[in-house]
Amino acid sequence: MENNAEISALVKLLDDPDQEVYQHVEKKLLEYGGEVVHFLENAWEQSFDGLLQERIESIVHQIQFKTVKEDLNLWYLSGAFDLLQGALIINRYQYPDLDEQKVINQIEEIKRDIWLGLQYEMSSVEKVKLINHVLYQQYGFGGNTKNHHDPQNSYLNQVLDSKKGNQISLAIIYSTLAQKLDLPVYGINLPQHFILGYIDDSKQEGTEYGVLFYINAFNRGNIFGKHDVDQFLRQLNLEALPEYYRPCSNTDIIRRVIRNLISAYENAGATEKVAELNELQDIIAEK
Repeated sequence: MENNAEISALVKLLDDPDQEVYQHVEKKLLEYGGEVVHFLENAWEQSFDGLLQERIESIVHQIQFKTVKEDLNLWYLSGAFDLLQGALIINRYQYPDLDEQKVINQIEEIKRDIWLGLQYEMSSVEKVKLINHVLYQQYGFGGNTKNHHDPQNSYLNQVLDSKKGNQISLAIIYSTLAQKLDLPVYGINLPQHFILGYIDDSKQEGTEYGVLFYINAFNRGNIFGKHDVDQFLRQLNLEALPEYYRPCSNTDIIRRVIRNLISAYENAGATEKVAELNELQDIIAEK
């Protein structure tokens, strides 16, 4: 309990006009970490002092941002196996108090609706068309073409609520659903676009890069072939490198999410957010 008494005493000093006193108090509170957030939020609610509220917001944000960095580092070092978990960690950057179970439940609900329609004898294309029907027609998901640079397009909770996202957030939802249903659909890191590949599990000869066909999650799950990727790269005057055709790692996908956010916040002139997201990018940068 003595911690509580010290934390309460420190919180009372937060409105001290002396900058040195404030910096000392801030440092002590930051050392406590997550356990002070509750005290700070209570003090914020009870205060009408703009400066005090601003200082509290700054400290709470610093504590929460430090947690995001630690979580991202742990996810990366432990193998980055769970793509959804990686996307939720990035979500915490903007929505630290989000009930993540709600996001997981929303995805489970869509998965259940797809599962109800799945039949054993369906071909790979028929399975993908079923996902497309449920996701785009039944639930109404689609690419946010009107406001493509909105950072909200990169946050899963926002995409699941608004049903609008960018190429990468829709691809994360799509591949997560497919993999939960044991369908081998994985992200492919195409320049200026992000697509999905349906992997050939039977290892038949003749499927290049092990991909049966490609899927565009941004364009209502449109199915296309390798020649379309060839053509897209030709339009961009880019060399047809193998990594543009085959699945990338979960870390590559989360790097791309962060890059999208950096560019969205640069457009909006949010320099502090850009600096913080660069820190997140550094944690999972290719060593």
